[in-house]
Amino acid sequence: MFVVQNKKYFLTNNESHNIDTRQRYDLHLPQANLTIYQRAAQYLGIKIFDNLPLEIKIVADNQKKFKCELKKF
Repeated sequence: MFVVQNKKYFLTNNESHNIDTRQRYDLHLPQANLTIYQRAAQYLGIKIFDNLPLEIKIVADNQKKFKCELKKF
């Protein structure tokens, strides 16, 4: 829910570059050199969100629908 509530602060891969790839709907994962940063909620939230199916990512703008779809998953 952290990523969905703060989605305006995260870039998608489509916004970070103009190449249409299979991961265009995934959130752009910032480069992390420190292990402590890789364990932070922001970094792990992006990784977990990116592993969700596309149908759930598309409804992430609507929190109620996102929660419902996530529970079904």
